[in-house]
Formats: sequence, C-alpha cells, structure tokens
Amino acid sequence: MPRIPGRRGRLQDIPVVGHKRVLLAAPRGYCAGVDRAVIAVEKALERYGAPVYVRKQIVHNVHVVRELEEKGAVFVDEVDAVPTGAHVVFSAHGVSPAVVAAAADRELQAIDATCPLVTKVHREAVRFARDDFEILLIGHDGHEEVEGTAGEAPDHVTVVNSPDDADTVVVRDPEKVVWLSQTTLSVDETMETVRRLRVRFPQLQDPPSDDICYATQNRQVAIKKVAEKADLVIVVGSANSSNSVRLVDVALEYGAKAAYRVDYADEVRQEWLDGVETVGVTSGASVPEVLVQQVLEDLAGAGYRDVEEVKTAEEDLIFSLPKELRQGRDGRADGRALGGRTRS
Repeated sequence: MPRIPGRRGRLQDIPVVGHKRVLLAAPRGYCAGVDRAVIAVEKALERYGAPVYVRKQIVHNVHVVRELEEKGAVFVDEVDAVPTGAHVVFSAHGVSPAVVAAAADRELQAIDATCPLVTKVHREAVRFARDDFEILLIGHDGHEEVEGTAGEAPDHVTVVNSPDDADTVVVRDPEKVVWLSQTTLSVDETMETVRRLRVRFPQLQDPPSDDICYATQNRQVAIKKVAEKADLVIVVGSANSSNSVRLVDVALEYGAKAAYRVDYADEVRQEWLDGVETVGVTSGASVPEVLVQQVLEDLAGAGYRDVEEVKTAEEDLIFSLPKELRQGRDGRADGRALGGRTRS
C-alpha cells in the first residue's frame, strides 16, 4: 500500500473563542459506481495477474490510482498503448463506441467498469439521436464522461459547459431539442443551465429520469447542511474529480466562511484554522474513507475532538460487477460480485 502523506501532531491546538468541533457530512466518500470500478480492477488483477491495463484513471482519485498501480495496474491514456491481446478495464466514467471498436481491433480483453448510471445516460443519447433530437449535453468539455456520452451520437450532441453557454448555444431545430447531463455536476448549477435553456427553447425536453447521480446529489445536500454552520469546510478529493470540486463551490455558496479541497491530510494548513470554531468535513464520491479519517486525526490533534455526524440520507445501492468478473477461477459465484465495501 502506498504511503499516505501526513505527519501526526503537525497542527497546533491554538485556543479559539467558543467550542472546537467537527461536523462530518454523511453520506460522503465512495459511491456504488466507484466501489464497483475499483473492485473490478482488483479482481481483474487477482484473476489474470499483473499487469492489467486501465484506460484513463479508473476513478478520479490520486490515492486510489497509486494503490492500484502498486498492485500491478497500468494506467494508459488510450487503448493503442495496450499490448495486443492484453486485458484492459474501461474506467467508471465510460467510453465512446470508437474506443470500444479500437480495443476490439487490437484484440484486447475488455472489461467495462462504466458506472451503470453513466451507461443510462449513454442509452438516452442513443435513443434521442435515433429520433433525430438535438442533444444539449450539460457538462465539462474534455471530461472523460462527456467525451464518452458525446461519442454515442457525435452528430447530435452539443456540449453546454455552463449557464452562460446556455445563452449562446445554437440548435438546428428549436422544436426538437433535449437536455442530458454529466452525472457529477452541481445540481443547482445544472438546473440554472436548464432554466436558461428553456427560456430560449420552450420545447426543450427533459431526460426520462434525473441524470445527476444519487451520490453526487446526496453529498451536495449533506454539505449544504454542514456549510451553514461551518467556519471552514475541508473537502477530501482530487483536483480532477468534478464532484469533489463542486462540493467546495456548494459549501461556499451555502454559508461556509472558507472551503478547501485536499488530497491528503498533510495539505491542511495551520492558518486555515485561525479563529475557527466549527470545521465541516466531507469527501467526494471517489475517495476512500481512510483519507477522511486521517484528516479527522489531524484535526483532533489541533483540538477538534468533538465530531458530530450530519446525516441527510442513507445509501444502500450496490451494482453487480462486470460479467467477466462475477465468478471466481473455480467457476463459482464470487462473494464480491455485488460490490461490497461498507460506505458512510
């Protein structure tokens, strides 16, 4: 296991006016799709041995990627970097049909760890394109998930990056337009984008069900409750994790006096705690709980030993593993075929 950065006792316990405490958001951390994807890589390594190749980061978290690399996973940008005939795992963010075809051309043994909620959006894109709708895909241009979804219907998809983009986007037929979204966006910002799109295109159709994933929404709801009482919010998550970055934005929007994102506990700075009575803590949907616990340990050393969990939802959703990994080498059903880590 790679070393987790951090130095116990490095934060000082400096007195503040009032009572020091931590409000710990729940739900936080791993969602079902991330759990499934990480276990898929672990099981592929167990089944086939190292190396197992993974296109892009399996999930957007520095620590998870480093752990899997130490176990024998090799992360590549594109499938043309994978040796012919080798095993390759597609990340939780999904891939376009062009990537699937490229893997087949190289005779790769592909394991699709795409989150089922992302797969749902892909299917919606295919269906609406088949009916000749123009699809306004709300998301971040260049994000792997957006590239994968857009790749399902490239002639029908226009990416809308922000509410401001909604004011300038051009469509062929305003009577036949639908919106879809990246699953890890800010709920509030997405709805504002939709509102502004509907002003311009009154016939804009909604997707058949909410595209923003349950975990993204739940983590945002929880941090809203925490932020209104927090002097400081610390979000554990990586810089390329959209949902982690959005948690910082949401915390500031809903009342936190300051909010920062960290990958590891040793990134928390002493000056952030100056005069701070209440610290809110949460983590993105691709973050293992051990990283949150390290932050709590460091905060305890600085006097923030009173930890109150603020729970706004229960999560019990699990997804079955990719079909290639549901059985052990002996042919019997694997005990982890439905995911299986405890999550907060």
